[in-house]
Amino acid sequence: MKFSNEFLFGAATAAYQVEGAWDQDGKGLTNWDEFTKIPGKTFEGTNGDVAVDHYNRYKEDIALMAEMGLESYRFSISWARILPNGTGEINQKGIEFYNNLIDECLKHGIVPFVTLYHWDLPLPLEKDGSWLNKKTVDAYVEYAKVCFEAFGDRVKHFITFNETVVFTALGYLAGAHPPGITNDPKKYFQATHNVFYAHALALIEYKKLNQFGEIGLSHVFSPAFGVDDSEENQFAQMHANQFSTNWFYDPILLGKYPEYVVHELEKLGYVPDWTQEELDTIAQAAPLNDFMGLNYYQPQRVEKIDASFEGEEITRENSTGSPGNPSFDGVYRTVKMDNKRYTKWDWEISPEGFVSGLEMLKEQYGQIKLYITENGLGDEDPIIEGEVCDIPRINFINDHLVAVKAAIDSGVNIKGYYAWSAIDLLSWLNGYKKQYGFIYVDHQNGLARKKKASFHWFKDVIATRGENLKR
Repeated sequence: MKFSNEFLFGAATAAYQVEGAWDQDGKGLTNWDEFTKIPGKTFEGTNGDVAVDHYNRYKEDIALMAEMGLESYRFSISWARILPNGTGEINQKGIEFYNNLIDECLKHGIVPFVTLYHWDLPLPLEKDGSWLNKKTVDAYVEYAKVCFEAFGDRVKHFITFNETVVFTALGYLAGAHPPGITNDPKKYFQATHNVFYAHALALIEYKKLNQFGEIGLSHVFSPAFGVDDSEENQFAQMHANQFSTNWFYDPILLGKYPEYVVHELEKLGYVPDWTQEELDTIAQAAPLNDFMGLNYYQPQRVEKIDASFEGEEITRENSTGSPGNPSFDGVYRTVKMDNKRYTKWDWEISPEGFVSGLEMLKEQYGQIKLYITENGLGDEDPIIEGEVCDIPRINFINDHLVAVKAAIDSGVNIKGYYAWSAIDLLSWLNGYKKQYGFIYVDHQNGLARKKKASFHWFKDVIATRGENLKR
């Protein structure tokens, strides 16, 4: 079993989670700079003011990635570092930092894979209505064009948005992310539409520049499976996939919203306030997508909720990704099953669900080019005699790479795999309690970097093209 030489082995991070330097060199404030300072929002009050100081230590970090043999580094750009107010005057120091980061990658033969938006919105735009305001769409397109023109001569892979479902659902349903609004489905669906419209406009602008790169976006990939074959739970599976997959993938890949979901939203009064021009733009942009990025951690196991069920509302406290929550419309809930494997955070470990989901995706959308832009294990890594022994992470990534290869062998068009994450980072609301990286960061010792067991293992995987993976 070997991956082709064209297949990219990479790892990923996000600006707010690693850069720090929150007010350095002219960077503006973001929604997360403010949100994490609100008492009780994060684990032990942690925030990204310093994070792991990647802004000042990127050369050291890129050198470690190169030592690991990493072929590509997926990182995000902080919008407020480029445009401190969200629009208007460009901060040249911000442009300079990302030029240096890109050049450092290229110096080591690492392909830069750039995400334009990974949840950190310039604070003035957040205050002016965030993704509910169409002005944010216009500001995003302005920002994207600045990035294309500044970096597109060397960056040939752009992701417009990361995980729309997360920053909109946690922002407008759970209140766990900015802007901290709870249980407002109308705003949730409006925000998702505005993001898809912004994606479409940015895509069209990118293609005008003829930079001969590729552009797409990254979605959560969490396919739903009924807990059994009963009619009601197969309905729950269909309904869940329509709302959590089709609503997000159809407008991007097919250029239109799924009829089933639109019909349900009409009944509930949650249809976004969209214009025909916006819908036409989304349709126009769909064929221009070069790829779709998939962020896969776990599937959903779902059951239909019966009339007697009295579930909790979606809140910050229960929106951790673990099963047990009802859907926003009370039709189904996710379930933890006795015969499945789970992480310490109750996320299901399911390479087999990954393969089934990928085949489902191929059946619905055809041979779209895919990159696995995130996949990894959040854990509390044990340190034994000074060594970081993250064996569960090795086993997790091994099994999911085997799943990726099985999907490729069955005809799914996957061109790369990006582990989450390259280095231990701020896990948003979880602070530093949860580790994901190949590189350990010692917060008790000046943020010193240390190679984990998984670092050496992944280096061998890349060098041998996966030949030694355990099936």
